[in-house]
Amino acid sequence: MVTSDQNKYIEAISANVVNTRFENFDQATIELAKNRIIDVLGCLIGGANAPGNQALLKLVKEWGGKKESTVMVHGGKVPAQTAAMLNTIMVRSFDFEVMSYVHEGKYIASHHAATLVPTALALSELYGASGKELLTAMLVGDDIAARVQVASAGHPIGLGWDGCGTLSHLGAAATASRLMGLNAYQTRMAFGIVLNTIASAIQSLWDGATTFKLGQGTAARNGIFSAELAKAGWTGVEDALLSRFGYFFLYAAGCKNPEILTKDLGRKYYGEAYFKPYPSGLPTHNGIDAALAILGKHDINLEDIESVTIIFSPGTIGRSYYAKPYIIRGFPHADAIFSNPYTVCSTLVLKKCDLNNFTDEALLDPRIFGLTARVRLVEKPEVTEGLVLEVKMKDGQVYSELGKMRTAWMKEPTPRAEIEDKFWHQVEFSRTVSKNNAMKLLQMLENLEEQDDVKEIVRLMVAGK
Repeated sequence: MVTSDQNKYIEAISANVVNTRFENFDQATIELAKNRIIDVLGCLIGGANAPGNQALLKLVKEWGGKKESTVMVHGGKVPAQTAAMLNTIMVRSFDFEVMSYVHEGKYIASHHAATLVPTALALSELYGASGKELLTAMLVGDDIAARVQVASAGHPIGLGWDGCGTLSHLGAAATASRLMGLNAYQTRMAFGIVLNTIASAIQSLWDGATTFKLGQGTAARNGIFSAELAKAGWTGVEDALLSRFGYFFLYAAGCKNPEILTKDLGRKYYGEAYFKPYPSGLPTHNGIDAALAILGKHDINLEDIESVTIIFSPGTIGRSYYAKPYIIRGFPHADAIFSNPYTVCSTLVLKKCDLNNFTDEALLDPRIFGLTARVRLVEKPEVTEGLVLEVKMKDGQVYSELGKMRTAWMKEPTPRAEIEDKFWHQVEFSRTVSKNNAMKLLQMLENLEEQDDVKEIVRLMVAGK
């Protein structure tokens, strides 16, 4: 049985979902939230036709159902929960979306916005919500997912779960509950219901499976479904977080500090702030940066490279699905975006790293694949952060660079201009949403809080409109 002392946390969180007002947010929080929306919608455009997505789109069209919310880019309406799922999966396809936030000066890896922006847009379209309402619903979802993650004794990955599909379920349930007008008790029940739907096996990333992006999408679908059930009168676990077999027990190795769940609740709202510069998993960014640094200092020809060595800290190889030999299996796209060898080699060959590094043409490029065969993965105790990249030339010269996590974003917000440059790269790459619509979309998002109805935003996100 859940004690009343435990209950106070889930009750406070549920009440905050209901009681938060747009006026609770400071300007920095609002601007960061708008930047996340720009970034996520850019990733949706860029990933609209990524491998696997057409097959899912075909299934969605075959399912049919109530025409509630729009399938972005491709057009057509389907049930809100289905639209949110498909739109989220398109966002997640290149692992390019904004991630991670800062808590008391520490970096916390996360992927919530990719779920919460499509969830908020699908329901805002259905219910005719304003820009302020959309932002509020998104921010309460961001906040609960972040607080639960920070309070956790361990990351879900340590138990075999992908945090992209676990924590995002909680955020999506909060966002959906807010936009559907649930009261505090119903919202608590939505959390209790969504607990029963969480699943996202990290093995998908080890295996390079298409399902690496499924959990992020089902979090959107299940968050809406859980709020719908709660509104219809269903009950769920009384305390989805701290009960005997609640979230913390199942997915977080326990709760190290429940006070984090309510500290500054209603005054501080956490949100992700690392706007990824490369369309691949975060640990690959260290190697990409190192490769670009070497290319910036030396005139390297591919035919002159004898071998490439990637040096990790002890214990990385075998523990990280990024630090393994690159092979092509049933879904090459996932093998590539979660591979240190592929991302380093494609950067050295193409002398850049953007969406073009992960096209079918690039994945099958014999120059890149040939270089990956000359990659050595080693561990050395002197490497304590990031990785060291060594490129050995046939004349015996060795070029070496340290690649480590970028930290500037933790202190200073990423300039809007950089986020918009990334957005435009994806518009150019995708060739779906027109440049005219993309420009109008950015103008509307700049003043999102002034929009009385977000339906026009959705319309601009459809190709050919």
